[in-house]
Amino acid sequence: MLQLFRILGFFPYVAMVFLNAFVDLGHKIIIQNTLFKVYEGDLQIVLTAIVNALILLPFVLLFTPSGFLSDKYPKNRVMQLSAWAVVVLTLAITAFYYLGWFWPAFAMTFLLAVQSAIYSPAKYGYIKELAGKESLATANGVVQAAVTTAILAGIFFFSVLFESFLSGHSFSTTGEIMDLIAPVGWFLVGFSLIELALAYRLPEKRHRIAEMSFDWQQYRTGRYLKANLGVAWGNQVIWLSIVGLSVFWGISQVMVATFPAFAKETLGETNTVVIQGAMACSGIGIILGSIIAGRVSRSHIETGLIPIGAIGIAAGLFLLPGLPSAWAMALDFLLIGAMGGFFLVPLNALIQFNAGDSGLGRILAANNFVQNLAMLGFLATTMAAALLHTGGLLIIEALGVIALIGAVYTTYKLPQSLVRFLVARIISTRYRLEVIGLRNMPPQGGVLLLGNHISWIDWAMVQIASPRPVRFVMKRAYYERWYLRWFLDFFGVVPISGGQSKQALETVAGLLNEGEVVCLFPEGAISRSGQLGEFKKGFELAVAKLDEGSILPFYLRGLWGSAFSFASAKLKENRSGRRTRDVVVAFGQPMPLSATSEQVKQSVFELSVSSWQTHARTLPSLPEAWLASASRRRSQLCALDSTGSSLTNRRFMAGVLLFARRIRRLETGRNLGVLMPASSAGAIANMAVLLTGKAVVNLNYTASREALRAGLENAGVTDIITARRFLKKLEGKGLDLTDALAGIRLHQMEDIKEEIGKAEGLLMLAAASLLPAAWLMRLFGHRAEPDDTAAILFSSGSEGTPKGIELTHRNIMANVRQTADVLNTEAEDVVLSNLPLFHAFGLTATTFMPLLEGIPMVCHPDPTDALGCAKAIARHRATFLCSTSTFLRLYTRNKRIHPMMLESLRIVVAGAERLGPDVREAFALKFGKSIYEGY
Repeated sequence: MLQLFRILGFFPYVAMVFLNAFVDLGHKIIIQNTLFKVYEGDLQIVLTAIVNALILLPFVLLFTPSGFLSDKYPKNRVMQLSAWAVVVLTLAITAFYYLGWFWPAFAMTFLLAVQSAIYSPAKYGYIKELAGKESLATANGVVQAAVTTAILAGIFFFSVLFESFLSGHSFSTTGEIMDLIAPVGWFLVGFSLIELALAYRLPEKRHRIAEMSFDWQQYRTGRYLKANLGVAWGNQVIWLSIVGLSVFWGISQVMVATFPAFAKETLGETNTVVIQGAMACSGIGIILGSIIAGRVSRSHIETGLIPIGAIGIAAGLFLLPGLPSAWAMALDFLLIGAMGGFFLVPLNALIQFNAGDSGLGRILAANNFVQNLAMLGFLATTMAAALLHTGGLLIIEALGVIALIGAVYTTYKLPQSLVRFLVARIISTRYRLEVIGLRNMPPQGGVLLLGNHISWIDWAMVQIASPRPVRFVMKRAYYERWYLRWFLDFFGVVPISGGQSKQALETVAGLLNEGEVVCLFPEGAISRSGQLGEFKKGFELAVAKLDEGSILPFYLRGLWGSAFSFASAKLKENRSGRRTRDVVVAFGQPMPLSATSEQVKQSVFELSVSSWQTHARTLPSLPEAWLASASRRRSQLCALDSTGSSLTNRRFMAGVLLFARRIRRLETGRNLGVLMPASSAGAIANMAVLLTGKAVVNLNYTASREALRAGLENAGVTDIITARRFLKKLEGKGLDLTDALAGIRLHQMEDIKEEIGKAEGLLMLAAASLLPAAWLMRLFGHRAEPDDTAAILFSSGSEGTPKGIELTHRNIMANVRQTADVLNTEAEDVVLSNLPLFHAFGLTATTFMPLLEGIPMVCHPDPTDALGCAKAIARHRATFLCSTSTFLRLYTRNKRIHPMMLESLRIVVAGAERLGPDVREAFALKFGKSIYEGY
């Protein structure tokens, strides 16, 4: 919801909507309260109904011109002219107050309503232009809450002003009351001037005036009326939504006209603040209901709220007559209002979603016409009942019956939406849905949804995301299960099997031809790897003979690793850390029915990329994710060195926290160098640097001295964490880095370790053993932003020129998650970590990935030592080898490496350089292992 207010013009728009309703309501309250003070019983009901009829009549008479103006001219300009009209009208009203002219002021309600009738289509049509389709439900919730808040605030504000100006004075006529409350008019004028100022802050969303003309002859003869109503009638979703809104507002009008007299008779209440306040509680309820409806809908339109709201409204109306006090009635009005919010928000969103952009003004004008005609009908019936002296009680009971009939009809028309809503509420306890590309869903016509199949609950996510009912195609083997069949029949599932696929595809074609939405998973089965599989061509046969309709590709992200997927138990455990799982349903651009399976798969693949980018925005920083992972498995083995030493997560955490404290004391720049091999110490150094909020620069010690020196200067590195023992090993291999590191402060890990006292070590071990991850992060870490640089990697380019890449926390986190998902990590997995830390591939896949995913890593410092690596694999039963083509060639050529030594490997991946076909064939021939390429 907060995102909406970041849209240019949204706040001025909502404020203007609020003030427009506030001013209109203010004058109406003054008139109604005057009637309440002077008249009694049935005559009061009749006069109050006439006031409301005068407000409604312009919406009936002017719905065609107002829709025309909204479609032809930019909507912000229409609202600006309306705001000028309000200023003029409130000045006239104020003059009538001072003159004591009640009946002319009474008549001014009609002129204010004329302004509102012209303003209304532009006001509601502007929502779609500002917020777009994806946020329609939420934006409508905000606007509905603003209008209702204005009504609520106006009722209290102007009723309190009314009573305060009358307090201590005697009066007997309407003219005397007008004279006493005249200063209230200046409040109306002041608020209308603010509304006018806000109108000029609305951005113009359509710069070109549409080429449309208005034929007054057609208007007078009713042809426009017929045509515009035909536009609404042509789409039954729009028409039924309009009917539902009309019944709700009709009931509301009757309550406004009847309740004051009813409360006066049954409760003996004469204070207008109490009477209006009780009814105003329905406004509070609508605000709460609209906000809840907006949150539930979030990025989609939740039609399941409609029957819930209808049932609640009927229940509240039946309760009202039997309540003993104004307080009890106020609570009941609160319930009715909340259910009304549930009812109104999705209906308004459905109208706007299904209306085309060019005809939205006419649709909204037709909506206003039908609603106001219905409200006039309800008011006319109320006046007739009052003239027959039926009394307020019978009228309210009749409203309850009407609402009950509406609730039964709504439930009959939307049974799937109701059940879907209940299912969605159960699912939402564990899954939080975000919909991308909702604007791509065609509001009308046949649509074939095609996308990836990840879990057993894909159907639920797609149906919740879609504002239109969806028919699913399912394997007959699942459909035939007796405990599922009744439920699947209720949702209109189409069963399909290998032997009867032709019949099922003909059924799909028939449904599409009838304008329905059908979802088919072209992979044919739930993915076993989380990746896109082959898209079968069956759907091409289903749509081959259709002339109308479209294919809508979609991609589901976030369900791989859930309890309903085929992910490994280890991956499910890693992805179950948060209370709720984020799920994305991304709809792509509609495709023609002639699209092939390859084209659809490509579109779905492109959606997977954008979905991952959306998901990446929610990922935490590396230290946060690592602490959360390590704290869940503190006693589990974390890192082993090929020398035999090992660390549990608890001890690894303590080591990182201790080194981070020492690093924080160093006066270093933002980028801190690390000169270490693949080892547990190197991993600790990297994570400790990141925990302090700095960026780690893992140095390429195999590069030329000139390239290394240039890389240090380019990265602004003044301090390096290294190990004396490692530097000696490099010297032994002929790599003397003394010149390259001249002027750089070296911090030896051996020295840092000696500084740590035994008591401090035990204290940190206790903290790592007992404190929650969030506390450890707060006490010892520095919270980094996802887009902050986490690592800088250099490699030597041509002529020794350093080539550098910067990896943000978000980059690395996304790569780690994707790698783990592709690998479908298992409980027995062990990673061989032997690639240098200055390799992006090695740093991400063999250091950060095991740390974040809770997979033990076996560290071997020299990837060229193929025999040593093979021994480490055999000794620790490593299952994942990540290497390069060059290093993998060493395994095939070393005669001392027996194939059994690599027998435990289940996945071998070659990255960082192109895999030679000779290496692939030789490795497969010797070890019987396929090599996957890329990362």
